[in-house]
Amino acid sequence: MVPFVNLSAMHAPLQAEFERVFREIISTSAFIGGRAVADFERAFAHFCGVNHAVAAGSGTAALHMALAACGIGPGDEVITTAHTFAATVEGILHAGATPVFVDVDEETYTIAPEQIEAVITPRTRAILPVHLYGQCADMEAIGAVARRHNLLVIEDAAQAHGARIGDRRAGSFGDMACFSFYPAKNLGAFGDAGMVVTNDPEKARIARLLADHGSPDKYHHTLLGYNYRCDALQAAVLSVKLPHLEAWNERRRRAAARYTEQLRDVPGVRTPRARFDHIYHLYVIRVTQRDALKSFLGQRNIATGLHYPVPMHLQPMMTGHPQARVGALPVTERIVGEILSLPMFPDITDAQVDEVAAAVREFLEKS
Repeated sequence: MVPFVNLSAMHAPLQAEFERVFREIISTSAFIGGRAVADFERAFAHFCGVNHAVAAGSGTAALHMALAACGIGPGDEVITTAHTFAATVEGILHAGATPVFVDVDEETYTIAPEQIEAVITPRTRAILPVHLYGQCADMEAIGAVARRHNLLVIEDAAQAHGARIGDRRAGSFGDMACFSFYPAKNLGAFGDAGMVVTNDPEKARIARLLADHGSPDKYHHTLLGYNYRCDALQAAVLSVKLPHLEAWNERRRRAAARYTEQLRDVPGVRTPRARFDHIYHLYVIRVTQRDALKSFLGQRNIATGLHYPVPMHLQPMMTGHPQARVGALPVTERIVGEILSLPMFPDITDAQVDEVAAAVREFLEKS
């Protein structure tokens, strides 16, 4: 079997380090906050090239924290993409704001910057681009729109740990940015965890208050906050893994290049387009016979994924939204029926890539 993700091989060489940091935390009983969390916040801020990082209990919590720290709430609109995981939209809705959807770019599947200005209204407060599959959205173009209209930019970088545009990493372009450390991410915890990063000290201060019951000091609560804290065990795991992230991302790039080379001339398949540096959190192809191909690969014991089969504007949770109708976002609605995520992880072997590519080629040649 070729698994969709295999984390065991990545973790095995680090077993002794994991055990060491776990013993340290257990010996001090500092399970919430403390040095382990503070150390990881500093390290991750440095990695992203920003001044502040505030740990969170999940990527979803990070999104809500960032929006709330920016003062976004009821009556406000946030422009984003419907081609994303639900957490992007959940963060906007939990803040009390209204998501306004823009279609995606045909090549990269990230938000189409040229369509943003058409949906800006007097209630628009922010643009929330999603760095999808491991590639940044076009932040230069998005930033230009935001500056013209005095809008905030909040990056959803949950799939882009280490991705770059030029010399700048994901998380360093907007007013704030949010990361998820769900276990299968390029940098993953042993459970849920997240992070908000920013260069704005006041926004970082508010995010930190929101994460810990609005409390700057124990039993003193200056804001209505949440229990969005990151536990020390997850922070310790992430600190062990962070120094290896660049090498892991490079191995993903090599596997992606091998996939692309073998599928380049196969009729009927569209391989990923890397407009910017791509860290291949997911390797996503497009084929018109997607469901049949997925079934065929499953019969060959090759696991695949769908990211994402139903766009957010057509989810039942969005019933009543003015864009909750077929035809509102034609590019998004077309690609969700064609995308298929192939196995991708740092330790995928050449033989496994070759096996998957050969099966895709066989299916398409027969069909």
